[in-house]
Amino acid sequence: MRRRIVAGNWKMNKDHREGARLAQELLDGLEGGDPVCEVVLFPPYTALPAVTEILAGSAVRVGAQDLYFEERGAYTGEISATMLSALGVSFALAGHSERRHVFGENDETVARKLRAALGAGLEPILCVGELLEEREAGNASRVVETQVRTSLEGLSADEFSRVVVAYEPVWAIGTGRTATPDDAAQIHTVIRGILGSIFDAEASSLTPILYGGSVKPSNARELLDAENVDGLLVGGASLEAESFLSIIFPA
Repeated sequence: MRRRIVAGNWKMNKDHREGARLAQELLDGLEGGDPVCEVVLFPPYTALPAVTEILAGSAVRVGAQDLYFEERGAYTGEISATMLSALGVSFALAGHSERRHVFGENDETVARKLRAALGAGLEPILCVGELLEEREAGNASRVVETQVRTSLEGLSADEFSRVVVAYEPVWAIGTGRTATPDDAAQIHTVIRGILGSIFDAEASSLTPILYGGSVKPSNARELLDAENVDGLLVGGASLEAESFLSIIFPA
């Protein structure tokens, strides 16, 4: 049975005090509930120590929004996977669309980051997705396939078993425009087929594939019910405990 994961990416929001408060509010809201998913929070770097301290001993896990692929060295402003692991972080995003399209990261850079995360014992969430013009040209599946294959090239089956994939159509991130459940199911099914061709059907069937892109309480349930959608990568709606809890416990 595949894991179900709901992850909250806070992006460049919440300082360490605000992050600690939100983490505590989420813990309080989860108390006594029975979520059918793993919950992961992705605070900004400066809030990681405070959030990991609040969540220590709970089932809620913490991830980093990004990392650098070198372990140490003269890389001003960068954070390594081993530094994150030492903080108690267990997940890391690799290839989020904002890293690709705002900061110019390419598939090869994403692949190196994914390997660095695995090497430090982190679980990487590999983010893939197409631009609006690529979708309108009928190239969504081809773009996603290139991203997936390049990022996973050379991984062993054991390494791949610790990878989560997130499909986040760029045109649906922060725009209020959301892929329909059918849109998500179509690309998720494509991704699962690609994974099966790289590894095998069993490995593909066990890999969680999350959807991300303007997820909110009003559409969470129908997205989670879509075929091959195993969870959600949530942006703005994860910044308030009430809305994020409504996604973890969808009506």
